[in-house]
Amino acid sequence: MPETGLKDAEFTEERVSELLEELARSHGENEFLRQQIAWLKKRLFGPRTERVDPDQLHLDFLDEQEAPPPFAEEAPDDETPAATSKKKSRRNGRAPLPANLRRERVEYHPEPADLICSCCHGEKTKIGEEVTEELEFVPASMFVTEHVRVKYACRPCEEGVVIGDLPPRPIEKGRPGPGLLAQLVTSKYGDHLPLHRQEEIFARHGVSISRSTMCDWIRDTASLLSPIVRTMRSEVLSTGLVLTDDTPIRVQTGSKKTKKAAIWAYLSPAQKEVVFDFTMSRARDGPERFLGDYRGYLQADAYSGYDRIFDRSEVTEVGCWAHARRKFYESMDTSPEEASAVMAGIRRLYRIEAKAKEEHLAPAAVRDLRCRESLPILQAIREYLLIQKITALPQSPFGKAITYALNQWEALVRYVGDGRLPIDNNAAERALRTVAIGRKNWLFAGSPAGGTRAATLYSLVSSCRLQGIDPFVYLRDVIERISTHPMSRIAEFTPRGWAEEVREHLAD
Repeated sequence: MPETGLKDAEFTEERVSELLEELARSHGENEFLRQQIAWLKKRLFGPRTERVDPDQLHLDFLDEQEAPPPFAEEAPDDETPAATSKKKSRRNGRAPLPANLRRERVEYHPEPADLICSCCHGEKTKIGEEVTEELEFVPASMFVTEHVRVKYACRPCEEGVVIGDLPPRPIEKGRPGPGLLAQLVTSKYGDHLPLHRQEEIFARHGVSISRSTMCDWIRDTASLLSPIVRTMRSEVLSTGLVLTDDTPIRVQTGSKKTKKAAIWAYLSPAQKEVVFDFTMSRARDGPERFLGDYRGYLQADAYSGYDRIFDRSEVTEVGCWAHARRKFYESMDTSPEEASAVMAGIRRLYRIEAKAKEEHLAPAAVRDLRCRESLPILQAIREYLLIQKITALPQSPFGKAITYALNQWEALVRYVGDGRLPIDNNAAERALRTVAIGRKNWLFAGSPAGGTRAATLYSLVSSCRLQGIDPFVYLRDVIERISTHPMSRIAEFTPRGWAEEVREHLAD
């Protein structure tokens, strides 16, 4: 072949190779964009729940020659969640109304003519009655407590006037009583009622209270109760296991400007206490400042803001399988076979956790159960992910899910070695849900100081719910007594301490 023809052939071959590489890149980019569009459409128009039909994880998509991954083997029919969830309902009719409710008796007698027997014309006697219960509602009432300080003096001398002492009040020279302050806090931070709605509710009762006045009352109440939350922070950090997560909120920084800030939840599963912290950004200095010299386990997602905390030898990272599962759930539309296989394995891990909870196992027994049943599943999941990583597109949802899980693997399997550790930090996410619901109503905090006050009051209301006590009853009692309570015994006024005192009193 002439030299010119040889060069043309080499050039053509190189050009074809370049075009094939370009075509392969284009195919990869197109596939990635299609996956991104599918993910965005699901986020915009699809359901937000992460529930998956168990039948979707039966692995029917596998070829006959292809065996399912060992971690995704189906349990016997009587052990599948689909079977265990189909329990027969024991309810028979409507549930009875609570016996502790006040009852007003209204009697209905037959007409006088019907009380005469048509046979012997004698008077009929009462032989029984039928009771039909009707649940009624009376709107909350407002009243005024008059604190009357009676004066005394010696009339002949016209000197030595004495007057009774006014007891300590929640807000010095303020009008609200403990019950009204407790109602304001519970309504806003527990029932998600912004102050402008409460203003309208009070107006229906014939009482005019402006929003600015209620804001001042909320400020003073948060200041009054802040020592309790500081004590709760010390208690949570002393347990050796803290679950944490965060959620964004908007904060007003000018007349018409808002800035993105964050509220963090720090929860102790052992003590059933949660403390919220407000920061003006999601920077890592927020958790570092709150945790201080904390020592123990810290369970969180893979947010890089925790990395410097985990670099300390005193803090041990624990991963969250709920976050890892969410990545694979989001990739089910683009990689249904592979993602469903991993989801089936994760489902088996959670079934083991449910078994430990149902049997009320001690931490040591939970650890033995996990080592015996969960560890082999985890090892098989990791091997499967390593194989899938070879062919998965790195920027695809499934590829990102694989990268997340493998990068976090050491932290994700750490829960196996200690029965006290939960498999995920869903408890912290549930605690933050009250903030997420609230911000849809109040939209933004009025100032950075308002964000700090919100974190203080959310800590008390949410911890009451974890303790199973009524936030209003707790707040009313504490607000009424805290002014005269010794600071050295302030731990008695945390929701946990208060609940223990009440239970001991009821036991006596």
